[in-house]
Amino acid sequence: MSPSSDPPEGVLTWSQDGQPRSRLYGDVYFSTEDGLAEARAVFLDGCGLPQAWAGRDRFVVGELGFGSGLNILALLDLWRTHRPPGATLHVFSIEAHPLSAPEAARALEAWPQIADLAALLTSRWPGRARGFHRVDLPELGAVLDVAIMEVGEALREWSGAADAWFLDGFSPALNPAMWRPEILNDVAARSAPGARAATFTVAGQVRRDLAAAGFAVAKQPGFGRKRERLEAVLGEAAPRPTSPPRVAIIGAGIAGAALARALRALGAAPLLIEAEAAGAGASGNPAAVATPRLDAGLEAPARLFAQAFARAVRLFEDVPEAVISRGAMQLAKDARDVERFGKIVDADIFEPGELRLLQPADVEARLGRGGVAIAFDRGLVLSPAPVLAAWGGEITRARATALSHDAQGWRILDAGGGLVAAADVVILAAGADCGELWDALPLSPVRGQASWAMLGDLDIPAMAWGGYAAPLPGGVLFGATQDRDDAGSDLRAHDHLRNLETLAQALPDLAARLADTKLEGRASVRAVTPDRLPLAGPVPDAPQGLFVLAGLGSRGFTLAPLLAEHVAALALGAPSPLPATLAATTAPDRFARRAARKGRPRKGRIDPVQRED
Repeated sequence: MSPSSDPPEGVLTWSQDGQPRSRLYGDVYFSTEDGLAEARAVFLDGCGLPQAWAGRDRFVVGELGFGSGLNILALLDLWRTHRPPGATLHVFSIEAHPLSAPEAARALEAWPQIADLAALLTSRWPGRARGFHRVDLPELGAVLDVAIMEVGEALREWSGAADAWFLDGFSPALNPAMWRPEILNDVAARSAPGARAATFTVAGQVRRDLAAAGFAVAKQPGFGRKRERLEAVLGEAAPRPTSPPRVAIIGAGIAGAALARALRALGAAPLLIEAEAAGAGASGNPAAVATPRLDAGLEAPARLFAQAFARAVRLFEDVPEAVISRGAMQLAKDARDVERFGKIVDADIFEPGELRLLQPADVEARLGRGGVAIAFDRGLVLSPAPVLAAWGGEITRARATALSHDAQGWRILDAGGGLVAAADVVILAAGADCGELWDALPLSPVRGQASWAMLGDLDIPAMAWGGYAAPLPGGVLFGATQDRDDAGSDLRAHDHLRNLETLAQALPDLAARLADTKLEGRASVRAVTPDRLPLAGPVPDAPQGLFVLAGLGSRGFTLAPLLAEHVAALALGAPSPLPATLAATTAPDRFARRAARKGRPRKGRIDPVQRED
């Protein structure tokens, strides 16, 4: 059963004494004696916490069964008092049938000693859409990823390695799917050496299956009326890195700024290198729109954009002065779009009710024209400058023109061969200019000219239909041209006319009004890939430590926040918020993998790296 098919009355029932019980499984969510004490005894003590994270700069906990979040609150309470200096706690939890925030808040009222943590978590409660949901807890030095999906799929999609596991599904008798042998094998496969697992159950089959998966299993005294519980250990712990790598980012547009934010959130101190100014390239228009790209196939690309959109909205809303307006619409162009829109609106990859299908009367009332549309109530029109400033931080002004690699790591060089920076990790985030530093990247330039006019405030939402229009303070931004393999940034009068023609397709009255108005504009070059999906990950055939975030096309402000977190995680060895299937969709080596599957020889290239090792 998917989250969208949960009972309409919710997943909880409440007993007469106020205890939450699963409507689906008929089991309690925690001990009727003291759920918090049970969580501490079974899971925290069972996994050897806090001793297990002593001296660590990163510790990863996995959980089967997020429920009300009580186990994680017990963990966070311990972490805030025993956190190693500067360390980050990563939690990955799985829930097929998510509670609402009000349900969770009610369930957690029984423990006033953690009320502050409960209020913090429920105020940032993960959504219900199928997929991964990231919850930031910077006040505690913690990050929570919740997978809303079936447990087997979630484990296969997660790329992390847990140091501790809380196995807290409903009892094996009532929920056997959570305790299948293949699930426990997947738990072992997603464990770091020396990982510990703990659970309330001592069922014989669970003990045998944990042992078969490689764990050494032992019974321990139980909590409350349960006589026993289980602890398990997977092999010996391995040495861990003790200091974060030196990281340099080349490019200070939305990709570079998002990377800087994501890396700092993981404890790194990145160096951001930019030849001109923040947003000098494609991120420098007076407004940007954050909406998902719609795909009725609902496969990996659609899921990527849905998750990226949700993450972008959460992060942008925390940036002061970033949001110009809320709400956006996608206008149908033909009858085929109308059919597609209905399928997309009902998809479980979006939050329930997040997308609304607007009928012709609704569109007519809003825009003065007919047709069908999808409304994104959480769509945002953004002011790029505050975002780039808040996320990017201090910039090193230099033009990087070459990379050199040796046994000491990477060197970034300027046109005269001078050293710009030395780093262990370099991330290319300079759009179409990434190709100047690594010429094998499959990126092509696309010139886009946007137009705008200051007419006073207009009561229109952001909208797209093949072109786009977005409200500005005192005006409207519209466009944009798309000219592939054109790297010119000059402003062209003819392209203003092209933008007006495109605008007239959706808003003919506004286009007519603008025909005699002085238009301002800006041209920039975006980077696109052959499949129109981004590059996010290690650069193929490069020495270790070279990554790229590019090829975002015209969706940079939607895609960059999530994909930057993915690349930052890969660079620092942290768990990624991106499911494995979606990571493969954006992996820079995907074109070579596709060619290999089809038996095509790989094309040669000139290696731009000056190798000195």
